Amino acid sequence: MTTPTGQLDHEIKELNNHKDEWARLPIPRKIELLEEVKRLAAFHAEEWVAIGGEIKGLAAGAPQIGEEWASGPWALLTTLHLQLETLHSLAKGESPPLVRRAVRTRRDGQVTAKVFPANIYDRLLFNGYSAEVWMQRGITANEVTSTMATFYKDPAPAGSVGLILGAGNITSIAPLDVIYKMFGEGRTALLKMHPLNDPLGPVFEAILAPLIDAGYAALCYGGADIGEYLCRHDGIDAIHVTGGAKTHDAIVFGSGSDGAARRERNEPLTDKTVTSELGNVTPTIVVPGPWTDRDIAYQAEHLATQKLHNAGFNCIASQVLVLPEQWEEGPALVEALKETMRALPQRDSYYPQAAERQRAFASAYPDAELLGGDVPLTFISGLDATSDEYCFHNEAFAPVYGQTSLPGADATEFLSNAVDFCNDKLWGTLASDILIHPKTIKELGPKLGDAIGRLRYGTVGVNAWDGVGFLLGLTPWGAFPGETDDHVQSGIGVVHNTLLFSRPEKSVVYGPFRPFPRTLASGSFHLSPKPQWFVTNRQSKAVGRKITNFVADPGIRHLPGLFASALRG
Repeated sequence: MTTPTGQLDHEIKELNNHKDEWARLPIPRKIELLEEVKRLAAFHAEEWVAIGGEIKGLAAGAPQIGEEWASGPWALLTTLHLQLETLHSLAKGESPPLVRRAVRTRRDGQVTAKVFPANIYDRLLFNGYSAEVWMQRGITANEVTSTMATFYKDPAPAGSVGLILGAGNITSIAPLDVIYKMFGEGRTALLKMHPLNDPLGPVFEAILAPLIDAGYAALCYGGADIGEYLCRHDGIDAIHVTGGAKTHDAIVFGSGSDGAARRERNEPLTDKTVTSELGNVTPTIVVPGPWTDRDIAYQAEHLATQKLHNAGFNCIASQVLVLPEQWEEGPALVEALKETMRALPQRDSYYPQAAERQRAFASAYPDAELLGGDVPLTFISGLDATSDEYCFHNEAFAPVYGQTSLPGADATEFLSNAVDFCNDKLWGTLASDILIHPKTIKELGPKLGDAIGRLRYGTVGVNAWDGVGFLLGLTPWGAFPGETDDHVQSGIGVVHNTLLFSRPEKSVVYGPFRPFPRTLASGSFHLSPKPQWFVTNRQSKAVGRKITNFVADPGIRHLPGLFASALRG
C-alpha cells in the first residue's frame, strides 16, 4: 500500500493551509475534537485489537491478546483522557493538574513531581504503584509549573507541520505520537504508517477522523522511499521517528558512506527539527536481599515479561540481567527465569529481520543456550562486565537475553557499581529497571534515591517494568536528555507527557515487589495482584478489555468484574 506522491503533496499543502489555524484554535474547540477522538477510539477498540493480533500471529482467544489491549486502545484512551484533563485546566487559565503536594526537592537539590496516583481510581486499579517526574537540574520547586504547557503560553503561536514516522511494533505508538505532537507541541500532523501496521491504517483513520476532516491531520502509506520523500519535503517543518539510530542518522545526515562522513563532521542534510525514540540495551539490576523461593519464582515471571512481552519486540525489552556476584540466590533466579521462559507458549517472531539479529548474537556467543522458538530464545550467561561485549553495544530487538555479574560487599556497594556499569558500558539511555526487596529498600534509605538519581535513563522502573511508564501517559517517555544528532543513541525529546513538562530529566515508576495477597505478611501492604501485562497472566485478555472499557468511560460499575478477573490472573 503506497500513497502516490501527488496525494502526499496535496495533503502536506492542506496541513500547511491549516497549521496556523490549528496552533491558535481555542482550547474549548480542541477539547471537542479530542472528546470525539476518544469516543471513536473506544468504538473501534475491538477491531483494533483483532487486527493487531492478526499482524502478530495471535489467535483470537489467546491470552496474549491481552498485550494488544494494553499496548493498543488502553494506552491511547489513557492518554486521551489525561490530555483532556490538561486541556480543561488550561481552558480555565490553570496549570496542568498536578496532584496535591506533588512537588518536592531532594536532598541533592533536584526537584521531583509525583504524578501518579492522581485520583481514587488510580489507587484502586494500580494499588501499590506510583510515579514521579524528576526535573532537569537547576529547576526549583517554584519553577515547575512555569515549565509546563509552554506552547499554550504563547497568545499567537506560529503553526508548523510535523511528520510522524510510525513504529512497527507497539500499535499505539503511532497515534500516541500524533496526539502529543498536535496537542503538546501545536503541530498539524502527517502520520506515515509503518508497512507492518498498514492493516491498522483504516482503523486509525476512523479514530482520527475529526482531526483529519478538519484539515489538521492526515495519514499516508509507503516504504522507505516514501519516508525519504517526506523527510526531504519543503512542506514539512519537523520530523518524529520511532525506530533505530541508523534510521535517525539517515534522516539527519543521509545514508551510506557520505552520510557517515557528514555525521562525523556534524553537517546535517536537513534544518528540520528531528525528535526520536530509538531503543536501548535495557538493563535490569537485581539488588541482593532476603528473597524467598516464592519471591524468586514471581520475579522470574517479571523478568520473563520484561524480555518477552510482545514476543521480545520492544525498545525496552530487558537485554542485560545484572546480578550480584556474591548473592547466593542469583543462580536460582537465573534457573527460574529460564524455566519460566521455556514454559511459555511459542510466539511468532513476526518482526522483520529478527532471525538475522538473533543469528548475529548466536554467532558472537556460540555457547549461548537456545531455549526454543522459531527464532530461538537465546540466553547468554556470564558476560564479562569489564569488557566491551557485543551484547552491551547492540540492541537485539529479538528474543535474546544476556546475564552479567558485578561485585559488591553489600547492597549499597553493588548498586553503586551497577549504576556505573549501566551508565558507562551499555548502549542507550531510554529505560532501566531495578528489582529490590522491601527490606533492602528500608536498609538503603535515601541511598536508593541517590542511585536512581545517578542513572542516566529517561525512565527507571523500581519493582515495576519500565514499560509501565509508557502506559501511564502522565510520565514523559523518551531518552535521558543530552543526546545530540551526531551522537544519538536512544533519541531526542519526549512524547506522551500529558502534563506537558518541558524540562523533564527522567520518569521513575515504583511498583510492588510481591503480588496480593502475599503482601499481607511483607510489611508493604497493597492490593495489586499479578499485573495484567505479565506474560504468565492467564486473565490478561479479559483484564485488558475491562480496563480499556473503564478508561473509555470511568465509573464504579466496571470495578467488580474487573477485580474478579484480575484476582484470577
